[in-house]
Amino acid sequence: MGTVTAVNVREGDTVSEGQVLMTIENDDLTQKVKGARAASDEASKALQVAKANKTLADTTYGRYKKLFEDKAISGQEMDQMENQRNVAGLEYARSEAAAIRAKAGLEEARVGEGYSKITSPTSGIVARKNIDVGSMAVPGISLMVVEDVSTYEVDAQVDERLVDKVKIDAPVDISIDSIGAKLKGKVTTVVHAVDPMSRTYLVKISIPTDTSEHKLLKTGLYARVLVSQGKKTTLLVPAGAVVEKGQLVGVYAVNERNIVVYHLIRTGKNLGGSVEVLSGLDNGQRIIVEGLPNAVDGGVLAENVSEG
Repeated sequence: MGTVTAVNVREGDTVSEGQVLMTIENDDLTQKVKGARAASDEASKALQVAKANKTLADTTYGRYKKLFEDKAISGQEMDQMENQRNVAGLEYARSEAAAIRAKAGLEEARVGEGYSKITSPTSGIVARKNIDVGSMAVPGISLMVVEDVSTYEVDAQVDERLVDKVKIDAPVDISIDSIGAKLKGKVTTVVHAVDPMSRTYLVKISIPTDTSEHKLLKTGLYARVLVSQGKKTTLLVPAGAVVEKGQLVGVYAVNERNIVVYHLIRTGKNLGGSVEVLSGLDNGQRIIVEGLPNAVDGGVLAENVSEG
């Protein structure tokens, strides 16, 4: 928590990972670092003194032990020297632990001071700035949003009827009409929890980065996703061969005697210049695709016919 003292970027700016975006008032944190550094230095010096005392005690103990072996000193004097050596060792261990604690305190203070410099967690673009100089930064409140534009993904709400058809790594077709992009994506995440209100579940689809359209992508664009439900065989006729007579839809077919017959058909989807025929025509039947204004039901035609 603290007052924002500087904001170094604006919305729309490009930033790199680790770049300082803003700074927060850190006088208190700076003083904590100074205090922790002084405590660490003091503990280091105390450790040096304890180490010197331990070294002296070990050396003196060695000398006394030799004198004791030569019967030059009493057992009580030897016990006193051994006790002094043990005390020096304990003091050194205590000083060593104190130095470690002081160093850890210094690192903690430095980490706290680092919080006063808000850096970008990733390379990208500043999408939103929620605070200005002089405002109070509060933990848990978003200060800034940096958008990673190196990769994009589509969040698609898929109908629950397709819950068993969309699999991880499945290829899907993506259309983004606003930028005229048609891309190939791949399913990366399937969240099988169905929303009880919309009866849909979330599917995340990665977008390839090695396309010319990638630089045109923006967060929030609307995309349409084509999910394959399987394969089926369908009967198609050229769209130009379909003849409408009022509310009737049909094609001119030619039977085995080359007699022209107008067949009523029920059509489905338009697929790339062709029309799906749901009923009224059999596979392999011949239909007229050219010169339709001259076609007459019941007429005879011997040439320029093709199979449907």
